[in-house]
Amino acid sequence: MKRILYILIILLSFNETFAQAAEPAAYRSALNKFMLYYNRNQADSVFGMFAPEVKTQMPLQKNREMLGQLQTQLGGLQKATYQNMESSIATYKADFQKSSLAMKISLNQSGKISGLLFDNWKTEAQPAPASTDPNAAETPFELKTLSGIIHGTLAMPAQANGKVPVVLIIPSSGATDKDGNKPKLNQRPDTYKLLAAALAKNGIASLRYDKRLVGETVNAARESKLRFDDYVDDAVALTTQLHDDPKFSKVIIMGHSEGSLVGMLASAGQPVNGFISVEGESQTGDKIMTEQLKSQPEYITKGFKTITDSMRRGKTYDQVDPALFSVARVSIQPYLMSWMRFDPTREIKKLKIPVLIIQGTNDVQVAVADAEKLKKAKSDAKLVTIPGMNYVLKEAPVAMAANMATYNQPDLPIKPELTTAVVDFIKSLK
Repeated sequence: MKRILYILIILLSFNETFAQAAEPAAYRSALNKFMLYYNRNQADSVFGMFAPEVKTQMPLQKNREMLGQLQTQLGGLQKATYQNMESSIATYKADFQKSSLAMKISLNQSGKISGLLFDNWKTEAQPAPASTDPNAAETPFELKTLSGIIHGTLAMPAQANGKVPVVLIIPSSGATDKDGNKPKLNQRPDTYKLLAAALAKNGIASLRYDKRLVGETVNAARESKLRFDDYVDDAVALTTQLHDDPKFSKVIIMGHSEGSLVGMLASAGQPVNGFISVEGESQTGDKIMTEQLKSQPEYITKGFKTITDSMRRGKTYDQVDPALFSVARVSIQPYLMSWMRFDPTREIKKLKIPVLIIQGTNDVQVAVADAEKLKKAKSDAKLVTIPGMNYVLKEAPVAMAANMATYNQPDLPIKPELTTAVVDFIKSLK
């Protein structure tokens, strides 16, 4: 069935790791009303549930037409099963008489519907098959730590003779697995898997891993106990393991997006030969989130400012608006506070090792200006700007929809200029 767009006010998603587990009562109440009005063919009542800005974009007559189209194509709405919450957008599996669709809904502060989208229902992405690339010999990797076992994949050059350099690939923000995928968001670019194969082809080994609470690296830790420092500790432990392994001649840390800051902190004072920042942010966590929310309604931006002001004083803020639960509820505020402490421009300046900064010009999540600020802070670093490269390190147009489409194209190769820049940097290390 073709995608059916009802209406959606887009809310930018970040920190996907912290998807809300419990269904907010306000969302279930609104959904039950929608189901009742929809099944009774009461288009005017559905229209009354919309926020003012939605009514402007979807006038009453157009709403009637769209609702009629849904009923003709799908039949009655029999059941809606809650799946998850991402940045104030709740996802449900909507079972109609004729088909099952993904239903995404967002509410404003008054409980009115500020966004509604019906799309094809997709089952959770299956684990990617083992690599069959002839240039890389991949084996499972495990490292036991005090908090659990870190699981990953070690990719060795198939024709390796003697010691080889190895790159530790630190994942981006949110629930990103070792291959660079986000199954919860149905995103599978296979970015790190493709990068590992490209490095192996050039005689360079790599280790990519599932971060805490993601993929196979799952333990009993609670969200409220997670800290940014935990990610750094894991990267340090992995770095030490690689340094002590006689197979490797050099250890290089590469951090992608949020992983860039993790990598900076993990590289300081450790047995590392070089550091590579790829699509790395230059601002503190609170400023990043504030920037991402600036296009949202005033009550959301003001509410988030109140929370960040409290967190800057070292205190959690309990009275969180439901619209902000997915990004700033009380249980994740300790993590946010630990993240906000670190300024990437200060941390990169502390590094006493060679540094490479890589940035794509068509990244819709991290700007070229961020890379330039990191370069300014670390004047002896090398900055490589790659035309046409986006956040998942692939060729992509600037247009948002087409750019984001590459996030689910595992067969699309990573930019060759990326591989060239990384390989040349590693070969230059003493």
